[in-house]
Amino acid sequence: MNYHTRKWIKPEDLNANHTLFGGKLLQWIDEEAALYSIVQLENPKTVTKYISEINFVNSARQGDIIEIGIEVVHFGRTSITLSCEVRNKMTHQTIITIDKIVFVSLDENGNPKPHGKTEVEYVEDRLGKG
Repeated sequence: MNYHTRKWIKPEDLNANHTLFGGKLLQWIDEEAALYSIVQLENPKTVTKYISEINFVNSARQGDIIEIGIEVVHFGRTSITLSCEVRNKMTHQTIITIDKIVFVSLDENGNPKPHGKTEVEYVEDRLGKG
């Protein structure tokens, strides 16, 4: 699992129980996973298709620093499937896991578009291809 983004839990991120609001965390995950997919598929017209069961394992509290981990599970013809784990940066305690998040690459008309990708590419590898 590669951990990309860190978030500092602030008062505006909390629910009535004074723990991290799940909806806020899901917003951060969807954004992080979308950015990851867009970069991997090299297509800014990439959208969320499916998110599997979400397992809330532990809470995060104000002042905690969390990190969002993303890993590619599968490349489809027009899609990419990711898994996600969010953990406490300091303790490495898991906060949430999601087995499958599927994104689909779209063409200019909003139809699924084959992307031709079969493995994870890193930006530094692409820069050397020119």
